[in-house]
Amino acid sequence: MNTSAANTVKVANHEIGPGHPCFIIAEIGINHNGDLAIAKQLIDNAVNAQCDAVKFQKRTVDVVYTEEDLARERENPFGLTNGDLKRGLEFGTKEYEEINAYCKQKGILWLASCWDEASVDFIDAFNPPCFKIASASLTDDELLRHHRTKGKPIIISTGMSTMEQIDHAVEVLGTDDLMIMHSTSTYPAALEELNLAVIQTLIDRYPVPIGYSGHEVGLSTSFAAAVLGACMIERHITLDRSMWGSDQAASVEPQGMTRLVKDIRAWEIAKGDGKKRVYDSEIPIMQKLRRK
Repeated sequence: MNTSAANTVKVANHEIGPGHPCFIIAEIGINHNGDLAIAKQLIDNAVNAQCDAVKFQKRTVDVVYTEEDLARERENPFGLTNGDLKRGLEFGTKEYEEINAYCKQKGILWLASCWDEASVDFIDAFNPPCFKIASASLTDDELLRHHRTKGKPIIISTGMSTMEQIDHAVEVLGTDDLMIMHSTSTYPAALEELNLAVIQTLIDRYPVPIGYSGHEVGLSTSFAAAVLGACMIERHITLDRSMWGSDQAASVEPQGMTRLVKDIRAWEIAKGDGKKRVYDSEIPIMQKLRRK
C-alpha cells in the first residue's frame, strides 16, 4: 500500500489521510425535500451518529439545466414539470443562513457540492471548510478551475468516470489539498458494480487521501471501504428510505449511520500498528494454558 506518498489534508480541525481517523460525511444532498425542518432533523441525526460533517448540494437551476429539461413533464410535490421539482428542492440564502447557524450550534461541519460557478460563489460566502465536486461535474474544467480560486481543500468524486478522465481532473486541479473518492453513480448501486478494489488502485496512483462515496444498500461494503484504506467515507442520510425522493433508497437511516460510524471507529482501534507483541493481559492465560 502506497501510504508513504499520500498527503494529509487539513479540513478545519481534522487531518485527513493515512494514519488519521476516517473523516465521515453524512450527505443530506436533496433528501431534505425542500423542507428546512427535515434538513435540521438530518443534521441532528448526523450529529447523534458522530459524523464529522454534513453535505448539501447547490445548483443555479437555470444554468445547470436546459429550458427543455426544465419544461419536461414530471409530476412531483412542487408541480407538474421537472423545473418545478428542481426549484422546489433548491435552498436559497435564507435557508443556508439557518443551516450555517444550526451546524455551528450543533458543532458539526457542513459543505456542499456546487454544480456551477455561481453556486461556488454562493457557498463560499459561508466560508465552508472545503468543497466537494460531484461525479457529474468531474469533466467540467471551468468549474474545477473556479473551485481552485477559492483557496479551499477540494474533494472530487469519480463515479461514471474513466481513469483518463480522473487523471485529467487531477491535472487541472493539482494535487495540493486534493482528496479523491471512489464511487459508482447508480442509486442504489449493485454490489457487483461497487468495485471496491479501485480504492487501492487510486491509493497507488495518486499522492492524495483516497475515500469512498457509497450509494449501495447496506453498511458492510462502506465499512469494508474503510478497512481497504479509504480515509473518508460518505453516505447519503435519510429519515426513512421509503420517503419520496430519488436518492432516498440509496441512503442510510439514522440508526444505520450510527452503526457505520461506530464500526469504523472500532476498526480504527482494533487494527493496531502491525507489530506482533504479547500483551500483559495474555501472560496469565499463557501461564495457565501452555504446557511448556
